[in-house]
Amino acid sequence: MNCKKLFTLFFSFIFVQTLFGQDATFQTFKDRWVINSHSVEMLPKKRLDFRVTHRFGDLVGDNGGWQTFFGLESVDDVLIGLEYGVTDNLSVGLFRTKGAGSLKQLFSPTIKYRVLRQSSSGSPISLTLVGVSSVSSAEKAEDSEGLNSFPKFAHRLVTNTQVLVARKFSDDLSLQFSGGWTHRNLVPFGEENDIFSAGLAVRYQLTKALGLIGDFTLPLNGVQNPFNETDGDVYSPIIGVGIEIETGGHVFQLNIVNAHGIMPTDYIPYTKNAQFGEGQFRLGFTISRMFRL
Repeated sequence: MNCKKLFTLFFSFIFVQTLFGQDATFQTFKDRWVINSHSVEMLPKKRLDFRVTHRFGDLVGDNGGWQTFFGLESVDDVLIGLEYGVTDNLSVGLFRTKGAGSLKQLFSPTIKYRVLRQSSSGSPISLTLVGVSSVSSAEKAEDSEGLNSFPKFAHRLVTNTQVLVARKFSDDLSLQFSGGWTHRNLVPFGEENDIFSAGLAVRYQLTKALGLIGDFTLPLNGVQNPFNETDGDVYSPIIGVGIEIETGGHVFQLNIVNAHGIMPTDYIPYTKNAQFGEGQFRLGFTISRMFRL
């Protein structure tokens, strides 16, 4: 079978799903993000989502405890931004984060496209593609040989692409699997430009408004893979657990995570010295407000 026939079959399948998939699954996840990970959920057409995410310092351990009021006096990262539903299956966004890794002051445009949506008489899964590009606006360090030396403008750029596959098994339980590719144009000596990752996310609905959520991301190669032995910093899988509360147009999320950064272009390459057993985890929250335009 040639490529032309494959494309014809694929787009015919998508058309049939769009035309007859009137019993599509609703709210596999309550929000477009789980904790660290994006979810398969999309913004409805002509809806604008305003989002603020805050990630504090270490809750306990050597850098936490009473001396930092359990991390609440420290800020590892903060995000503010907007996302807009161009169609029911396509959204774009722009976010600003402080940056917790080697690159700071990040502007991150995003694009998200839903390929498949789970329905009782059609596709058994939902499938969504996500692209994120982060550009550091930090001042160039002329006397540095680190990542902030920015020999070229392209060295300010980090990209992340993800494929998300999810299924809502019941009104209470949803699972999502993901595969990702993060590319950095400039890396420290001995590290790899491309990092591949796999992820898992789960939602369990306790009440109509309250749900338990969690996600897990594992870098698969390079020094970021926690199973690779390194002489320097210890890298960790990225883990988050939390609760989300839906109140009309608001979604409020309170979580505990070990990642310092918020965007995948930040936390996938730089989640190191973040072991739960050492108290290297932190509180975080997200407030999301949706508007109709």
